[in-house]
Amino acid sequence: MTGVDRGLDAMADPGRVRRVAKLVAGASLELSPREVLGEPALSRWLEPETTVLVSHPASATHHDIVAACLRLRRAGLAPVPHVAARRLYSFTQARDFLQRAAGEAGVTSALLIGGDPDRPMGPFQSGLDLLTTGLVEHSGIAELILPGYPEGHPRIDSRTLADALRAKLALAQSRGLKASLISQFTFEAAPIRGWITRLRGEDILCPVRVGIAGPASVATLAKFAVRCGIGASLRALGRGHTAFARIMIEAGPDGLISALVADENPNAPIDGLHFFAFGGLRRTAEWLRQKSRDRVA
Repeated sequence: MTGVDRGLDAMADPGRVRRVAKLVAGASLELSPREVLGEPALSRWLEPETTVLVSHPASATHHDIVAACLRLRRAGLAPVPHVAARRLYSFTQARDFLQRAAGEAGVTSALLIGGDPDRPMGPFQSGLDLLTTGLVEHSGIAELILPGYPEGHPRIDSRTLADALRAKLALAQSRGLKASLISQFTFEAAPIRGWITRLRGEDILCPVRVGIAGPASVATLAKFAVRCGIGASLRALGRGHTAFARIMIEAGPDGLISALVADENPNAPIDGLHFFAFGGLRRTAEWLRQKSRDRVA
C-alpha cells in the first residue's frame, strides 16, 4: 500500500480526521499582489485573522506589496509580505519597504527569501545579508519566516542550504526575532516527512508549516512544479495515472494531507499547513470553507 493509499484510508479514522481538520483550520495562504482583491471579497471568502502571505514577483514593486498588505489588514486578515532580498535596489528601499509594511499595514511577520534574480539588483546577495543589517527588527517586525526545501533547491546545493538556514536562525535568535519555516510545496508526503525528521534530528525545533498546492488544474500545477524545480514531484507527474493523479484529479489536496497525517512522526509533527493558491484565491477559499463545513457535519 502506498503512502497516498494509507492517506486516503486515514480519512476514515476519526482521530486522523480531527487532526486534518485542525491543520486545515489554522492554515495560511499565499497570493500574488494582483490576487489580493478588495475588502468585501476578501472578507467574504476568508475567515477573520487568516494569515495571508503576499509574494514578491518580478512584476511587483515593494509599493505594490505594501498596498496589498494594507488591503488584507483592512479586510481583517493578517498580512505577511515576502521580502526578496535580491530584488531590492538599496538599503534605503529595504528600510522603506519594511517600515511601511509594519507602520501602514500592521505587519508583524515577514517571509525573508533570497529571490529569483541571477544577479542581485542591489547590495543584498541573500536573505542573510539583509538580516545582518538589523532592518527587520528595527522596523517593528517580530517574527521572521524562512523558506524550507524538502526536495532541495534547483540552484543551491543541500550543504549550502543547510548552512544558510542555521546562520539565519542563529542570527534571528540573537536579534530577538521569533523564527519559523514554510516549506516549498510538494505533491508527495515522503519528502516532507523526511525533511522535518532531519530538521528535528539536527535540533532545528522552530515551527514548520508544510506547503501544499491548493485545488488547481493538473496543467497549472505542472507549470508551477517546473518553475520551482520540484524533483520528486515532477517524477510523480511523469508517471501518469498514479497516486499523484488520483490526488489531484479526484481529491485535490485531501489525499496528500491525509497521507502526511497517516504516517506522521510523533517526534517530528507538522505544525501547520500553508496553501499556494495556484488555482486562484476563490477556489482555495471555497475548498477551505468546505472543509470547515465537514468539521461541523
